[in-house]
Amino acid sequence: MRGFLLSFRSEFYKTRKTLGFWGSIILPLAITALAFVAVYTKSDKFVKMPPMMLWAQFSMISLGSMGTLLLPIYTIFVAYSVNNVEHKSDTWKTLFSLPISRWAVYGAKYFYAFFLLFICMALFTLLNIGFGNLLSFVKPELKFNEFHMELQLMQVFYKLLLSALGILSIQFLLSLLWPDFLKPMGLGFVATVVGAILASNQWEYSYLFPYSHPMGAMRSMIKQHGGPSDHFEIDIYTKDVYVSLAIAAIVFVAGYFIVQKRSVK
Repeated sequence: MRGFLLSFRSEFYKTRKTLGFWGSIILPLAITALAFVAVYTKSDKFVKMPPMMLWAQFSMISLGSMGTLLLPIYTIFVAYSVNNVEHKSDTWKTLFSLPISRWAVYGAKYFYAFFLLFICMALFTLLNIGFGNLLSFVKPELKFNEFHMELQLMQVFYKLLLSALGILSIQFLLSLLWPDFLKPMGLGFVATVVGAILASNQWEYSYLFPYSHPMGAMRSMIKQHGGPSDHFEIDIYTKDVYVSLAIAAIVFVAGYFIVQKRSVK
């Protein structure tokens, strides 16, 4: 455990000035700020909406962008940036020759990539809640304060995080084994486009393709049952999320054995 913690802390110091690290902060801040400006400047179009619909319209600006292309692309970039630090400085052999187990090094790198993804999703949640409540203060006619959607927003972004784990595991392994930019990133981008096409066309087996999971998670997020019109529940553990978790676990463990047996340059 000590080796894991030392490696994890080392990842922070190595990446704290990279775009991968700052992207986890800048991306949610930029998108939610744009959503705030859009609703603020067009408030006359939203003033007659009931509070629940106001929250839905406001949050879908962030959720729509993240659930289609931005989340898979950011996940691909995070996986690449964490491993690119070692590729660029040619320190893989040095890293694996340290008196720390390969499992600790490999696990720390992976969970640091997951940590960046978690920070990004957590900030999206907090900033959506914060900016929504700020709108009710600066534009009192927008009655955001009359409906509480905090729990649902946390559940949706949590579901999106889970849906991206299969992509993270695959891209983490590819970027670890291939030092160049084109192979892991290029394959990831192509797979993301294919996944978006499969999910948008609602192919019945799209849930088996990990790069379609974020969009699939968005489509399956509302529990289908009767109830009051001002109440809805988020269905977190749908089949696309379960497949994402299974792929993430299998590829993560397989990746360790591949790295253990392979001479990493």
